[in-house]
Amino acid sequence: MVSVRFLTCIGAAALIGTSAYAADLPQPQPMYQPPVMVAATSGWYLRGDVGVGVTDFTQFDHSQTNAAFVWPASWQIVQKDIQDTSIFGFGVGYEVNNWLRFDVTGEYRTKAMFKATGSYTNFCGGGGICFDVNTGNYSAAVFMANAYIDLGTWWCITPYIGAGVGGAVSRITGVQDNGIISDGTAGFGFAPNDSWNTNLAWNVQAGLTYNVTNSFKVDFSYRFLSLGSPQTGVVLCQNTASCPGAFYTLKDMTSQDFRIGFRWMLQPEPPPMPLMSRG
Repeated sequence: MVSVRFLTCIGAAALIGTSAYAADLPQPQPMYQPPVMVAATSGWYLRGDVGVGVTDFTQFDHSQTNAAFVWPASWQIVQKDIQDTSIFGFGVGYEVNNWLRFDVTGEYRTKAMFKATGSYTNFCGGGGICFDVNTGNYSAAVFMANAYIDLGTWWCITPYIGAGVGGAVSRITGVQDNGIISDGTAGFGFAPNDSWNTNLAWNVQAGLTYNVTNSFKVDFSYRFLSLGSPQTGVVLCQNTASCPGAFYTLKDMTSQDFRIGFRWMLQPEPPPMPLMSRG
């Protein structure tokens, strides 16, 4: 009968021999998956923007065309306001690389009503306080040349800063001057003609871009926009023999804009570029 020790020795010898033979065979190589990087983008793009502008102006200055009229020395603006506006923009640009891009844009800013109330005491019938309530509508077309610096991309989100310079073509319509006299009487004036103004405009902005794909991006931005100092038409008076023939300046008009934008790259999306492996 074959002993257990003999069988154990035979099994060990077979195992050692098999291992030695296997070591001489070529070993299977692991499959290599080269890392993939995305090619840097560059080229032309189209953009569109919508948003809202929170508009303001610092002063409501007056200028008279009738030199014989004596403006009340006690005149002061006691209240002023202007409504928010909607923004619809478009543009075309060029992305130099992943860090720098330029574009030119045009936008329409919808009609916003403004109001400025002035008060005075001298030359006021009845010896009290008289008021003038001036109202009108402001709208504009704004054209800009802009530059942006993209600050890197993390999880498809790219923060950026930018600035631009251009011009604002403003239109002021429907200007009225309603006088409220302390003796109970009233006066009325209006500007029969619309006024068109062209002013230097500039902006600074910051935002975030969400890269939906390399060819389509969505922007969320804040922009501070300076629109210059547009002027109204000359206001004609009613029920007064002496009329200042005044026009008014909405001085240092600015807007804080909150916008959503869309960008479409015009060149095909670049294919992934595999890194070269070392031999």
